[in-house]
Amino acid sequence: MKLAPSGRTLVVQPLPGIGDMVWHLPHIHAIAATTRSGRVDILTKPRSLADRLLDADPSVERVFWLERESGRHAGASGVMRLVALLRQGLYQRVWLLHDSARYALAAWLAGIPERIGYGLGLQRLLLNVPVRLPASYRLAQPMVRADALLALLAIPQSESEPRLVVSDAAAQAVAARFAAWPKPWIALGVGSSEPWKQWGAARFAELISVLRHRGLGSVFVVGGEAERMLAAEIFARATAGDGVVADAVALPLEQAAALLAGCRCYIGNDTGALNMAAALQVPAFGLFGGSSPLTHSRFIQAIVPPADQRGMAAITVSQVMEALAWLDRLDDARRDP
Repeated sequence: MKLAPSGRTLVVQPLPGIGDMVWHLPHIHAIAATTRSGRVDILTKPRSLADRLLDADPSVERVFWLERESGRHAGASGVMRLVALLRQGLYQRVWLLHDSARYALAAWLAGIPERIGYGLGLQRLLLNVPVRLPASYRLAQPMVRADALLALLAIPQSESEPRLVVSDAAAQAVAARFAAWPKPWIALGVGSSEPWKQWGAARFAELISVLRHRGLGSVFVVGGEAERMLAAEIFARATAGDGVVADAVALPLEQAAALLAGCRCYIGNDTGALNMAAALQVPAFGLFGGSSPLTHSRFIQAIVPPADQRGMAAITVSQVMEALAWLDRLDDARRDP
């Protein structure tokens, strides 16, 4: 089946993380190309920070929020508030990049004429574009599902992996703020959504010391507001060891993206910043001691514990330094279109 170009189009991507949104960028861009304007609106969770993440993306017209956690869109009354919100958009087509029947119901009640989704479970009863994923996709990864749906509809993806856009204003702000720090820049991503994904202050401080001793560049600690205390401990340990490190904690997300785009590499936990770096074609060394390595990007190099050990504590600074040799092999890939 081949779709005709559409008018106003909404993409519902309710997975909450920054990384979840980054993973879906190729699909969002491909869907935007099926519209007459070349742009889509996105409905997602506030934790994705998609309003800042996608602020410079020419394929995105508007981002607005699914607010189930706050209660606004929870329960039957919440569904009706969501319906009212969707009606305001006057959408011709909605894409549901999730298998929830709830969002399909809201789209149906809002009167959106064309409703496209995975069609798994009860959702299939509320869609009207006759394309459904086989039941075998019920446990598939989100990116795999989205790839399969676009393939069934013969919609080409021009991006083999995610591509994030940085605004000129954010790039200028970062260049001015960190002008005194000589390049190359190295970003250390210290954030983590779960404690078992955290490498810890001691290891990060040790890594800073080694990087500085070898003269590999200016080191930046990157994280969200929740990492303030951890970052303070890292700074204290690094200073005690004669390390010098730049504070890039709690930057506005668009500025964090601009900073990452200017870095030689990213080293850090499995978190949103890792996915952002890879989507900016920055070599990203992910520490995967508490989660399965990501394989969706050629710019992500997974560092895992030795075969006979488990957990983040088993990953050593020596392993990270050995992995940095991968940078030279990736230079050609960074220049690919």
